[in-house]
Amino acid sequence: MIPGGLFLLGVMLLMYSGWLTLALPALSFLYYCALAGGMLLAWRFHSSRIFLSLVVLFLAGQAIAAFGEQHSVAQALAMAVPIDFVLIALMPERGFTVESMTPIALFLFVQSVVVAVLSSGPAPSLPIHQRHPAALAFPRYALVMFAASGIFLLVRFLVTRKPGDCALLWSLGAFILSLRFVDTPRTSIVYAATAACILATSIIENSYLLAYHDELTTLPSRRAFNDALLRLQQPYSIAVVDIDHFKKFNDTYGHDIGDQVLRLVASNLAHVTGGGRAYRCGGEEFTILFPGKTTAEVIEHLEQLRANVESSEFHLRGADRRQAPRGPERRNGRTRGRARKGDAIRQLAREKPATTISVTVSIGVATSVKQAGANSALQAADKALYRAKANGRNRVESAALRRTQSKAAGIA
Repeated sequence: MIPGGLFLLGVMLLMYSGWLTLALPALSFLYYCALAGGMLLAWRFHSSRIFLSLVVLFLAGQAIAAFGEQHSVAQALAMAVPIDFVLIALMPERGFTVESMTPIALFLFVQSVVVAVLSSGPAPSLPIHQRHPAALAFPRYALVMFAASGIFLLVRFLVTRKPGDCALLWSLGAFILSLRFVDTPRTSIVYAATAACILATSIIENSYLLAYHDELTTLPSRRAFNDALLRLQQPYSIAVVDIDHFKKFNDTYGHDIGDQVLRLVASNLAHVTGGGRAYRCGGEEFTILFPGKTTAEVIEHLEQLRANVESSEFHLRGADRRQAPRGPERRNGRTRGRARKGDAIRQLAREKPATTISVTVSIGVATSVKQAGANSALQAADKALYRAKANGRNRVESAALRRTQSKAAGIA
């Protein structure tokens, strides 16, 4: 619902309450400002999908302005725009390249020509008693197309969790409302401006997501972790989590498998119990914050997290395994004579069934006390993590502090 659905709901309340009293010229100015501002943001942030969506809204608005008296135009747009939004949602984000922009540009040009040809006839003249400016009826096929497109965009957003897909869904809803009230210019242009604003705000939302969330694991990033530290009130606990032998995973199986290992561990961290929230602070290192909790209160939850990671199955096919170590030795001339033998080994690996490998984590945890900053607790958790690694890994260690250490570090 946020921000697109909330924005559309607010505009609907303003329209039905009568609080929006701006004149039509002012609303038209705001509409074009929303389009221009959104296109500028989309160009600056290399968001070709949002840019094309705004172009679709602009072309639809021009068609309504030119042939607004013909309801067949609005009905045609009720079919064309949902199709355009679905196609744009399926487009890969490749920036503003000629190869990626040319096909959709040609499609929109042909579509505009078809709409113009269909609207070239004279506008039908209806008796006054048959005119109902606030109740344009859509044909059943247009309603089916709109419903199918809306369901598709909703499912896609639930799968991808990307702000752009959510914005396409709510923007399409606002645009359909603008067509619904096409005979009431003020209402129609308000909803058209709302559709453009929803698309523009999605760029800001996506920028926030990239700044405060890790793209690979979808966990909050180090910047979000640093901001959370500033808002913490004592007492609180900090746990540092590190994947055991992660470098060996990368060297043996490759970075693609390493990324899958990171996602596997992150999915378990995202469901940590005890009121904790996980962050990816870099590489294979993660951090969990437990506001208002001490070590004694979170140690059981961390043990459960460690056990969940250990019991998670990770399937690996033989074709994904590396047959040579990473590093300069791969380019050693002595390995060239083994090319045929290596090819045979790789062929045998492809024929092997999927195998299961285990992933474990080491965890260090510490709790803050009064008159101490978060850095002290974080350093103590790091030391506890090093002890966990030294003691055999795949274990949870707490910061064991003596009284003198507590006074110096300010943690417990």
